[in-house]
Order: sequence, then structure tokens, then C-alpha cells
Amino acid sequence: MEYERLIREEDYLQSRADEYVWRRAKDLGVSRRRFFQILAAAGAAAGLSHRLSPKAWAQAAATPVIKPTPKELFNDFGSNKEMRWENLYERGYLVPNDLFFVRNHTRTPSVDVKKWRLKIEGPGVQGTKEFSYDEVLSMPSVSVIRYVECAGNGRSFFAAAYGKKADGTQWKLGGIGVAEWTGVPLTEVLDRAGIKKSARDVMPEGLDDLKVRRPMPVAKALEADTLLVYAMNGQPLPPDHGFPVRTLVPGWIGVANIKWVGRMEVSEKPLFSPWNTDTYVLIGPEYKPEPPAKGPVLSNQDLKSALELPWDGEVSAERRLVRGRTWSPFGKIVKVEYSLSQGKSWQTAKLREPNIAAAWVRWDFDWEAKPGKHTIRVRATDEKGNTQPDGVPFNQQGYLYNAVVDHPITVT
Repeated sequence: MEYERLIREEDYLQSRADEYVWRRAKDLGVSRRRFFQILAAAGAAAGLSHRLSPKAWAQAAATPVIKPTPKELFNDFGSNKEMRWENLYERGYLVPNDLFFVRNHTRTPSVDVKKWRLKIEGPGVQGTKEFSYDEVLSMPSVSVIRYVECAGNGRSFFAAAYGKKADGTQWKLGGIGVAEWTGVPLTEVLDRAGIKKSARDVMPEGLDDLKVRRPMPVAKALEADTLLVYAMNGQPLPPDHGFPVRTLVPGWIGVANIKWVGRMEVSEKPLFSPWNTDTYVLIGPEYKPEPPAKGPVLSNQDLKSALELPWDGEVSAERRLVRGRTWSPFGKIVKVEYSLSQGKSWQTAKLREPNIAAAWVRWDFDWEAKPGKHTIRVRATDEKGNTQPDGVPFNQQGYLYNAVVDHPITVT
């Protein structure tokens, strides 16, 4: 199938760019024969779109994201949109839907909810079962406040630490968001499908072009806050965030929270997909292959902190309240420290309620900001004793960078 051939996002974007260029030529009345003659004459027999930049590929791949993502709110990575942290400074605990980051492997699909069905099948259930949207809405529901975070959040910092870029979108720390999610406990859905005691893995599958899918063990699927979500911050799921339903797998890397779910496979043996064998595994000098995976398979995210300041931006010289947020998949945050002296000395920030496990805590400190160039470091500790390290080993695909970083800021 095409989605198997185009499993790498670069290949997907290239394919869509080729398709876009050909369609534009066809709209202009250029025959297929003439189209390839033009390419050959231009010395581009391998395809015109091979001369496009990665950003142009993403633009050519149709409209990858539906909601407005202006540059003052997001860093633009084509099909991925990174939240700008400074926009949370005067906001509450939750990230509004219009500010929530977008992580798409392809483009946001259009799903007809009237025709949509959730199919649950596989040897781990009594038989194939389908549910309509209305049937899902009629099931007992719960609401939880949790974060969703891309596994590559912080990826750009590998370049500064190791002098070479890791593969993938060069996120800073804006590939994270906390929302109130409303939906049906996945255990409720699986029970109605007749899950067997012998069931081993559950693998939700999306309705996007690549049919992104990633398994989780039954034990995780049956946790109370693992949900089949249909609402976000009190509103129906926006298209870019998984309408009509997505999974919420708290504490796990973002790809486990499959969007636009249309199918679930329940197995009696371990399940594999490209998203837990080729990608979302650790590949590098410190990591050994774990066949069929190319390296250790990711599940939990990790402890991180971010400042609600523009990255490498400017602020005025004055006494100011510096704010930020810290999150961990392992429990509540017990301490946040900051350094204005490149780590020579540390002070403790004030934590602000609420402090929700697998969501985040807000914190702040006073700073007498004087003119000049500065860096601010932040490190945190959670209730399980995990503390942000000074560094992490390099991995080729740039996952789980949770080390302390220097946040550059200029005071004018």
C-alpha cells in the first residue's frame, strides 16, 4: 500500500509535492508528455519538486493544518506547528485550543462523522465490533487534565550539545500542551467489544494518509485515564487534534495518542508497526537494537521545564516576574530551581497550584532584569526523585531531550 511505501515523512511530503506540481501543470493545460519534456529540459528528470525546500514540500502537500497558525503564535514547521511559550504568560493553567501545538505526520484528514465508525477487531476480542459516533457519545464519560507532548520536543538542543542535528522537526520546547480531555475510558469500549483475558496489545489506527498506528500493552489501555477522547477543553475535538475521536495515553509520547481513530486491533501477541520499530525508538551509540525494533522502544515521555519568555527575544529592563511550567509523566513536581549564573548558583522558584501529575505545574520568580544578554537555566525534580540532567546521550531521531538548557534573552 502507498502508506507503507511513504512511511517516512520526507518521502510523504516529496510524493505530495510531486502530485501538487503535476496537478498544477494539468490545470494549466499542460499534457503529461509536455510536462516531462519541460522537466527534462530543465535538467530535472527526477522530478521538479526535488528542487523544492522541505518547507516548500510541506506547503505543496495541500493544506496540512486547518486552524489558523499565525507566526506570532506558532513556529511554522509545515505540517507541524510549535507553540510560542511567551503567549502563555498571561494565560491560565490550560492551553486554549487555538494555541495548542499541532503534530501531524501527514495532513489533517476530513472525516464525515455520519459515516465514521470505530471498528475493534482481532484475536484479543470475542468478535469484530463497530461503534458509531453517537454510540460513543452515549457511553459513560470522564474528563481529565493531562498533557500531550511530541517525543521530539526539545530535539533542536541536540545540535547545540553535539554539533550535529538529529533527524526531524527542530522543536525547541513548544511541542507540548495541557488540556481538559473528555471521553470514554478505553476499558469501557474494550469491554463492550468483549476483550479476552488472553489479550496482549491494543493498537489504535488513525484515518490519516499514513494510517499512523502504535500498540500499547493491555495494562496501559485499561488504566482509568486512558481514554477515547471526543472533546478538548469543553469543545468537540478540532480537526487538527483528532476529530471525531482520538486516544489519550497519559504520560506516553505523543504518537501513542493516535488522532482520527477509526480502528483498533486487539491481539494475543505483541504487535508491531513502523512507529515502534523504525521510528520512536532510540538509535545511537549508546543504544543497541532490540529486534524487530532498531533500538529501545519509547513509551513514557520525560521531565522537562520551559520559560514563558520569547526564545532569544527581548524584554525591557525592569523588575519582572518570570514565569514558566514544568511537567513529568511520573508524578507531581516538588521543586523547580533557576540559575542566572550559567549554573554556578541556583535558587528555588515558587510553585503555583494546581500541581497535577501527568499535566504540569506553573512557577515563577522575581528578576531584576538589567540591560545586556542573559541566559536562564531551569531544572526540576518530581515526587519520584527524577531530576533534569545536565545532558542526555545523542540519538539519531532526536527523542526525549530533557536536559537543562540555556534560554537566551536580551534585556534592553
